[in-house]
Amino acid sequence: MSSSEEFGSPSSAAKKKYRGVRQRKWGKWVTEIRVPGTTDRLWLGSYATAEAAAVAHDIASYCLSGGASLGTLNFPHVISSNLRTDLSPRSVQKAASDAGLAIDAQFAVQTSPENVNGGSQGGQGSGQMEDWGNVDGNYGASCEEALNISIDDYL
Repeated sequence: MSSSEEFGSPSSAAKKKYRGVRQRKWGKWVTEIRVPGTTDRLWLGSYATAEAAAVAHDIASYCLSGGASLGTLNFPHVISSNLRTDLSPRSVQKAASDAGLAIDAQFAVQTSPENVNGGSQGGQGSGQMEDWGNVDGNYGASCEEALNISIDDYL
């Protein structure tokens, strides 16, 4: 499987299942996670892309379970080593949701008409996870209009 198929456009996401992510009948991608040691579920949000929902799930999983969850993450290379694991479930929910929304925003910028028709990104196929940076870094560092979003802003 090529890297563009593995991490590529939102259209390829339907072919790849991510841990903790499901698709609604109308096409939105949603994710939730159980809080360890309880029967409570933590709603992490609804997203336009499966990748955004997967990143939100990864952030929540790591914040709730720490390093023990590294083997089960969808995108372990996106997790920063300084991501806090001592957050309340409500704070984890906010951080995960914001990270997922930032990924959706990045896809929106990469697939906007000016980037598809004349920009340097070349359309949907270039939205690869490798270009997104770490969750504590700058999303869209390779995009003309880089988004200045940091997970640390929400923790």
